[in-house]
Order: sequence, then structure tokens, then C-alpha cells
Amino acid sequence: HEVVVVVPSPSLHLKPKEPHNYTVKEYPMPYTEDHLAKAFQSFFDAHFIEQSFLNMIITMYQRILEASKIFFSNCKSLLKNKDMMQYLREGKFEVVLTDPTQLCGPLIAEHLSIPSVYFLRGFPCGMDSDATQCPSPLSYVPRFLLNNSDKMTFTQRVKNVLVRMLEFVYCEPFFARYEELAAEVFLNKMRTVELLSHGSVWLMRYDFVFEFPRPAMPNMVFIGGINCDQKKNLSQ
Repeated sequence: HEVVVVVPSPSLHLKPKEPHNYTVKEYPMPYTEDHLAKAFQSFFDAHFIEQSFLNMIITMYQRILEASKIFFSNCKSLLKNKDMMQYLREGKFEVVLTDPTQLCGPLIAEHLSIPSVYFLRGFPCGMDSDATQCPSPLSYVPRFLLNNSDKMTFTQRVKNVLVRMLEFVYCEPFFARYEELAAEVFLNKMRTVELLSHGSVWLMRYDFVFEFPRPAMPNMVFIGGINCDQKKNLSQ
């Protein structure tokens, strides 16, 4: 098989001149490498700030909103790049392997009318469960940023419900722009959940050895640890 990796230029990780077992195709985006490095460092640093739960929610929301603007600009640059899109259409690719949290991969797969395989750790606001029609009862499955287990008290379940209600509010700005972009590309309105539901296989980068058990659908494959380094055997 021939593997083609489409990356923005600049990129913090993939460089086209490095030796690879795959082809790297670049497209320009309106950010410098220094700007990207500072933006993502700020996002990572926000996870280690000691603060109240409410302030943590606000800080994380601001950082994620800033990162999502970069991801959206990245995606728009790709979809507006006529040469790259023509190359992808003429390439007759068989599948798109992508992290769907940025939504650009699912948009490309939809545009090319080919299957998509998702490679992810999780999806904001529980949209992975919504898109796959996977049961996710609030009395059992803890929401994002809550330190609940799969066994919750009544108070914890109430908090779980409240966070779920808030997700409808703070997740909308992240995905509304992609829905508008999808309408521009496909000439018809498409909701985020509908777009994600077209994913053929969901490769989930976690394992129930470390996670609380939760319902899963047949096309969810758990591959936790696949991105870990290979460790050397102990001497004794």
C-alpha cells in the first residue's frame, strides 16, 4: 500500500525532508512555527495550573478555543487549496486515517466519498457516543473533567447531568464553524454528529485496564498503549 500523509506547513512534528516509509504532502497555513509552538505550549501548561474547578473550566475553555481557531484555519487552508484537493481527488485513495477531533479528516473523507478510520483518545462533549449511537447513561459514565468513577453518589450524578447540559453551550462554538465550512463545501447543511457518524472504524487509544468500564459499539476498537515507547527488558 502507498501511504500519503497530508500535513500543514509549518508543522511541529512532521518534516518532508526526513526519511519516511510514506509520502509527505504539504500545504501552507497562515501561521509561523513559533506561533504554533507558543500556542500549544500555553494549552499544555493550562493542565498543570492549580486552581478551583470553576476556574479550571474557564481556563481550559479559553485554551481550547484558541487551539480550535488554529485547527479551523488549518482545515480551511487545506479545503481551499485547489492543487491539493485536486491531487486528493485524482489519487483514488481507499481510506482516510485521521484524528476526528479536528473534523478536517472527516470532511476530507466525505468530500472524497471514501471510508474513514478514526484514531483518537476521546472526543469532546461525548460526541463519540452520540455519533456511534453508543449508550452513555449519565448515572454510570462520568463526564469530561469530573473526577467521578463509574459508581457515583446522587450528588455526583446531579453534577454529571449539569456538566452534560453545559456541554451543549460550550461545545457549540468549536464545531459551528466546521458546520458552516461543510455547508460551503458540500452545498448542504451537515451537523457535526452526522459527519462523525460516517466513520467506519473508531480506533480508541485507551484501555479498560486504566479506564472505568463503559458501553462500546462493535466498530470501536480499543488499542490503548499503541503510542507508547517500546521498553527494554529488565536485566534481572
